[in-house]
This record gives sequence, C-alpha cells and structure tokens, in this order.
Amino acid sequence: MSSSDRKSWFMRWLIKLFKGGSSNRELVGGTHRPRQFIGDENMVLRAPVRSLDNRSRTDKEREELDRAISLSLAEGLKKPNGYGWRPNDEDDHAKSVQDDLQSSYPHVPREYQPMGYRYLCYTLINMHIQPKCQKWLSKSYICRICGGCNHDIGYGNYLGCMGSFFHPECFCCRACRYPIREHEFSLSGKDAYHKTCFKELTHPKCEVCFQFIPTNEAGLIEYRCHPFWSQKYCPVHEHDNTARCCSCERLESVNTRYISLGDGRSLCMECMESAIMDTGDCQPLYHTIRDYYEGMNMRLDQQIPMLLVERQALNEAIVGEKHGFHHMPETRGLCLSEEQTVASILKRPKIGGHGLIGMRTQPQKLTRRCEVTAILVLYGLPRLLTGAILAHELMHGWLRLKGYRNLNPEVEEGICQVLSYMWLESEIMPGSSSTSAAPSSSSSSSGSKKGGKSRVENKLGEFFMHQIAHDASIAYGGGFRAANAAVNTYGLRRTLDHIRLTGSFPL
Repeated sequence: MSSSDRKSWFMRWLIKLFKGGSSNRELVGGTHRPRQFIGDENMVLRAPVRSLDNRSRTDKEREELDRAISLSLAEGLKKPNGYGWRPNDEDDHAKSVQDDLQSSYPHVPREYQPMGYRYLCYTLINMHIQPKCQKWLSKSYICRICGGCNHDIGYGNYLGCMGSFFHPECFCCRACRYPIREHEFSLSGKDAYHKTCFKELTHPKCEVCFQFIPTNEAGLIEYRCHPFWSQKYCPVHEHDNTARCCSCERLESVNTRYISLGDGRSLCMECMESAIMDTGDCQPLYHTIRDYYEGMNMRLDQQIPMLLVERQALNEAIVGEKHGFHHMPETRGLCLSEEQTVASILKRPKIGGHGLIGMRTQPQKLTRRCEVTAILVLYGLPRLLTGAILAHELMHGWLRLKGYRNLNPEVEEGICQVLSYMWLESEIMPGSSSTSAAPSSSSSSSGSKKGGKSRVENKLGEFFMHQIAHDASIAYGGGFRAANAAVNTYGLRRTLDHIRLTGSFPL
C-alpha cells in the first residue's frame, strides 16, 4: 500500500472512530464524547468536555452543585439523630464517591481543566460525605478540633460528647487516663470517667474487708461509721465475729493483726505498744496519779493497794462486792470495799503468734483496813486508758475516805468521770490547765510520760476523752456532763463541798 493510500485509510478510520459505535465513545451527562489520539497510537488522552447545550458554564455548574446538595441532604435525612461513631468505612465511602464522580466527570489533564471544574468536583465530593454526620457537624464543622489533643480531627473516626469532638484515643478517663471505649461512661462536671473508675472514686469501701459496701434492699448504700475514728465498714461485720479492739473499739481489718488476750478480748497493735500487762509495770503510773490528786489538794492519806487482774478475776470481785455501781456490759476497774482473795498478774505475758503466752498469776488476800480495801484494774490496756481508770477509781476511794456517803450513781460516777477526764487532759495537753484544777496542779504530773508520748498515744488519749464526754449511759455519761458543767462554773472545790452538803451538783 502506498503512502497516500495508507493516509487515506487512516483518515477514514479516524472519522469512523469519532462518529461510530458505543465502543469508541463515552456517555457523559447524556452526550457522546469522542476520544482523542495524540502522537503515538498507544497513548490515549481524554478530550475536554464539550456540552451540546447552549447554557453558560457557570449556570451549568450551579445547577450541578444544587443537584448534589439536594441529593446529599436527602441522604442525611435518612440518618438517625444523636451522637455516635462515624462509620469505619467512611474513607472507603469517600473513595467510592470520588470514583463515581470520576466516571461521570471525565479526568482531564491539568492543562485541560479549568479552575471552576476542579472546584466543582471537590465541592461535590465534600457535600456527599458530610451529611453522614450532619448532626455532629452542624455546630462545629467550621472548627473541627479534637477536645483532647487540640488537633484537627480530619475524616477519621471521632466521638462527640459535651459539645466537643474527640479522636477515639483522645477521649480519656480523668482517673486512669486510658481511652473510654465503652458505650456508657460516667460524667462529673466536665470530666468523663470509666464507670469502674468512677465507682472507685465515689463508692465507699469497707475499711475492714476492703470491698465495695453493698446496697440494702432499698438500693441505698448502708454502712456503719465509728463516731471518732470514722472507720467505715459493712453492717455485717458487727455480727460475723470480726475482732474489735477492747481499747479503741476499732474493728480488725484483713491487712492487720490483733492480739488475743485470752479472755475474749482483742488488742490492736497501736494499743499494744503502750499496754500495761502486770501489777509491777503499773505501780509508777499509780503513784503518778496519786501525785496528781495531791497537787489538787486532794491527798489520799491511806495506802490503798492496787492490783492488775484478769477479766474473770474482776468479774468475780464485782459479784462479791456489795456496794457500788458498775458500768455494764464491760467493767474495767473496781474500788473494792470488801475483803476478798483476788488473783493478781505477777509476770508480764509475752506475745506468741496471735496471742499471749507465759502469763503467771498469784492469789492475794485483801483485808479491810479502811473504807477501801483495794483498787482493781483490768490488765492489757494502754497506759492512758489504764491511768484514766485509776483516776476514776481513786476518786471513788477519796469520796469514801472523806465521808461522802449514800450518793446516787449519777452524782458519784459523774464526779469520778470528771477527775478521769481532767487527768487525761493534763496528759495529752501539757500546756493547758483545767478551770477546775488547783493552782498547784502543775506539780501533779511528776513521774509521768508527759511530753514523751507518740502521736498515736496522744490520739488514743483524745479518744478516751471523747468516750467519757459522749457516754450514753445515765450514770456515767449524764453524770459526767452535769458534774463537768458544775465544776466549770463553780470550780472543783466548791462543787465537792456542795455535794457533801446536799448530795447533788450545784445548779
């Protein structure tokens, strides 16, 4: 074939290509667009779009844009309202939309694309994706900044909460700082928490078993709380044989160890540090309290024996005592006026495991030489509590030796509690002086451990004073409050004189 024939054949083939069948044409917006061959036969470029209608490009683009917006809004109305996660396939969806647009709007090399065309394609893609989270973006799409990291969220997954938007990894618990991935969470002010973390922060835990305190049948959290120590615990621990310290009344927790005294009582380690275990160890404290009385011009002329005894021996002595009012259900001291034989603790026991071992007692026959035979005190109590009991019982002895007869329990126990309270106050508050104390009371603490007590021991002393002041019994609690009011008003000496004359407190 000659060169002219080949040229003629090629031109006929080219004309047929532009006018011929669908295999060599593309349908775009209802019109056929021919392909353009440039240079090499293997390189195919798409020609610019040429519309057959006579409308201007601006009118056509505006119409296409309005149509895209209408389709987007229609799709957005089908979506449920509320907050939620953006679909995981959002990026894939955007890509598919872009592919669809590319199939409808031909790709044209940069040199053939007018600026308006590129803007139209970008707008259509954005408007098609937006309505899927339209409720989310209605308020903050202009500035879609993560409330956690303050960076742009982009088109990845995000979460909306409290009027802000977050990356999934930036919506974190205020307590543990880990992301919140559950559908439900707790909110306190503007701070979000895992439900478990919020429960750890707000739901009270038992200080005995360290479990969350359960709710009662009404759905309320019910617990017990010690009025002084503020120890919170489940109500069940009052009846499940949980050990309670016989001195400070705190319950034994699962991570502490109490010492069994062998007579049904237990002692915590803090109280055990200053516990007095035998009669010999208690003698210096006994003389200190006698000196305290002497410093208030209340000297005891008689030498009254003092013994530390076991619980059983004290209870037996109470049964044999004809006179006196005893604080039930637990009596810790006794001013004895009858002749009895009492087993006194002679040797201090040692701690062995969770109990005491090596205790040795010795029976002693107590003969009556005056109105008071002896003073008995329960062993195994901290120094300050033992001293408070001794001060109380010594006041009983002083009243009997000075001829105060037939006093009703409220008056006698009340004034004895006042002396016990005053001694404790002088021990844990060395710089203070009670309004009822005599001017020479500063000398009454010779031989005491004033100034050398630990913070724990001082706290115990405050608790023992709290016990006296808030005792609910009529004789001990009511009597103390009436006696203390009289002493604070008239002084100790005038109050005692009034009791001797009338048998009651001055009003």
